[in-house]
Amino acid sequence: MAEFLLVHGSCHGPWCWRDAVPALEARGHTARSITLPGHADGRDPATVTLAETAEAVAAASTPDTLIIGHSWGGFPISAAAEAHPERLRGLIYLCAYLPVSGISLIGMRKAGPRQTLEGATRMNEAGTAYSLVPETTPDLFYHDCPAEAVRYAMENLCAQPILPQDTPVHLSERFEGVPKAYIRCTEDRVIPPEYQAQMAGRLPLGRAHDMNTSHSPFFADPEGLAELMGQIAKDF
Repeated sequence: MAEFLLVHGSCHGPWCWRDAVPALEARGHTARSITLPGHADGRDPATVTLAETAEAVAAASTPDTLIIGHSWGGFPISAAAEAHPERLRGLIYLCAYLPVSGISLIGMRKAGPRQTLEGATRMNEAGTAYSLVPETTPDLFYHDCPAEAVRYAMENLCAQPILPQDTPVHLSERFEGVPKAYIRCTEDRVIPPEYQAQMAGRLPLGRAHDMNTSHSPFFADPEGLAELMGQIAKDF
């Protein structure tokens, strides 16, 4: 059985894995999640760095750990693998950004085929963090999720520090040597599925997988997600 570390995306927290953790554990896996720095912890978002988020991921990992990053979580897990490849077994990108060296997450988002988040975020007065606009978030992030899960998510969303997402990540053969897989969500309204396919296409054959869900498979289909993660673990 596999050991998974679950890393959330923008404006989310470990709570988003609420349904996925028991689904993984029911299949005999070990699963734990972390809170990335600057998420609902009272920090000044201007002080949160990409390097710090990477260190938080690496510190929670072991050489036997498969790390799965959702959405923005693809960046800190990649930076962690670059800095400490010996501390993890492999990386799984869940409808996530698979970084290109020298480019920030904001840069990759702007390079995408469609700008899905225009008007969907609200900046704080200092310009150091953004939040998701309540009116558009359910349809963008959770359109196929149970109503109770949508309410739960909306109650727990938090502000997202901008600095880590505006910082380019620099990757070398240390990162390239780490095994990776990608889970594309074909009904995603946040990261266009065709953009996910483009990122997944950079991986070896057989390492790209599809789920027919929104940007939130951990709520839309936690059992299917857990089953697929277990299958992917067998390939690492």
